[in-house]
Amino acid sequence: MAEKNRFKSGFVAIVGRPNVGKSTLVNRLVGQKVAIMSDKPQTTRHKIHSVLNRDGAQLVFLDTPGIHKPRHRLGEHMVELALNTLGEVDVVLFLTEAGRPGTGDRYIIDQFGRIKTPVILVLNKIDLVDKNVLLPCIESFRHLYDFSEIIPVSALRGENVDILVDAVTGYLPEGPKYYPDGMVTDKPERFIMSEIIREKVLHLTSREIPHSVTVDVEEVEKRPNDVVAVRAVIYTERESQKGILIGKNGSMLKEVGKRAREEMEALFGSKIFLELWVKVKADWRNRENYLKSLGYLSE
Repeated sequence: MAEKNRFKSGFVAIVGRPNVGKSTLVNRLVGQKVAIMSDKPQTTRHKIHSVLNRDGAQLVFLDTPGIHKPRHRLGEHMVELALNTLGEVDVVLFLTEAGRPGTGDRYIIDQFGRIKTPVILVLNKIDLVDKNVLLPCIESFRHLYDFSEIIPVSALRGENVDILVDAVTGYLPEGPKYYPDGMVTDKPERFIMSEIIREKVLHLTSREIPHSVTVDVEEVEKRPNDVVAVRAVIYTERESQKGILIGKNGSMLKEVGKRAREEMEALFGSKIFLELWVKVKADWRNRENYLKSLGYLSE
């Protein structure tokens, strides 16, 4: 009986290739949106702590950038961030799509050889594959690494997610409650606002625009009558991209602002006055001073 009363807590890294559903899984696990989602690869650029409280346990999930072959300094930082997380947590969730392991999967699996952390293989998007494919898929991965568990899920539909949470909890040590009840992420409001704006850019633009964009929320001012004024700058790398982001007669920027404002109001429960600007920072993804000023690299 005493064993059952012990509180368990710990940190759980979610790693995988870009666009396998890591942010979708995080949002499903904590029960609300804390990470932006897009069908564009490399959407997540930061390590985001998301908190799940349950009876007798607190699970802190770390949504990491997708592990990929980097093409610029920002990409190198994102991959370093994801790989360094492996040795800092109590459990690793290796998320991939249900199917045969690819080159990117094998590269990530090779990194597990340097850690002693339990690794749970999570086969996502099982709602999109024939059930007869799952067993051969599981066997293919089982031959590559001695996973602590292998759990097929659909993060989008929530299938088997409760089973996954139970499995993860079983590997957590006895520990304190790191975050208070009601807290679902360690990121401040400004960060969440900037990510919401960036998500709308991802949804509304194509080609090279999504990857060349970052957002800096410069000012958040609480005004009377529960109004919050937000001033943010969307940075991109070229003048031509700036023109696309603004659109004819400002149409694109207005739509980005409209969608971002509506989501912020729903999330924060306040009336939002959102002011957006677009500026150019040439080649910002390769320039250390820009990456530091924008919060991607530490000073």
